[in-house]
Amino acid sequence: MGVIVGMTRSPNVSTVNTAMDVVDGVDLTGKTCLITGATSGLGKESARALASTGAHVVLTGRNPAALADVDQWVHDEVPQARTSTVQLDLTSLASVRAAATQIQDIAPALHVLMNNAGVMFTPLRRTTDGFEIQFGTNHLGHFELTRLLTPQLVAAEGARIVTLSSDGHRLGDVDLDDPNWERREYDKFVAYGASKTANIMHVIELDKRLRDQGVRAYAVHPGIVATALARHMTSEDFTDLGRLAAAATDPQADKVDVRRDFTTPEHGAATQVWAAVGADLADVGAVYLVGCRIRDNVAPHALDEAHAAALWDLSEKLCDG
Repeated sequence: MGVIVGMTRSPNVSTVNTAMDVVDGVDLTGKTCLITGATSGLGKESARALASTGAHVVLTGRNPAALADVDQWVHDEVPQARTSTVQLDLTSLASVRAAATQIQDIAPALHVLMNNAGVMFTPLRRTTDGFEIQFGTNHLGHFELTRLLTPQLVAAEGARIVTLSSDGHRLGDVDLDDPNWERREYDKFVAYGASKTANIMHVIELDKRLRDQGVRAYAVHPGIVATALARHMTSEDFTDLGRLAAAATDPQADKVDVRRDFTTPEHGAATQVWAAVGADLADVGAVYLVGCRIRDNVAPHALDEAHAAALWDLSEKLCDG
């Protein structure tokens, strides 16, 4: 089945404020977790939280110096932390494949794969392989990484794939005939929405394919978090986005103030860390998580299982060249 709706479950803590609150009392000694985009923001906070559980945390990112800095920061925050670092550039399939080979040597069994990295509202640019930058980074890079690490996830005999999506998925669906914006006028908001829709559909298809092998998949909306993701946005963009967000949820609304409810990374990372460790999620998958709860506020276009299967097939073709 697709994303489960009509359910609300809360984590096994009385009050969840931060990612560190979520892991209070959690022991992942002997398990391995991998985080993409671990060098800042949500990935950095997730790394600290998961390291505090005793897990071996594999930190990935594009910049070697930033990786070294976050690795030191995690050890400063969690002196007993066990970490490894792997350079990974999701805008290059060659880099993804090289990183996957290195990860396979580091982690023969992978218990948590946190597809956290991403870009947002970028001008039209293309990845090394010619993909539109948001679709290529947010979806295809993670699609290929997950595909290559599937044997290690299955070997864990109980693994979780946590993929960062967004309520911004409402801004756009994936055009399977033109996923890389080669024949349409580019709209960075719609392109972002399409990439976040692709994340949800990837989770739906992943869970369907892998749940019988002990691997479950989750999509997470972390909230509106103050990170460097918004670096491409102007003040005018915030206003335009507010109108688009309102239209996507309530055609009668004028606009939404997307700047009003920013949260910080240590709070924003709570839901993705809960997805990785929460006992309440042990027997469910293909769910959309917001505020450490399963939510049903997913746009219908992101729940189309036939569309998700078609996206999987297209993604394989694009990654295989």
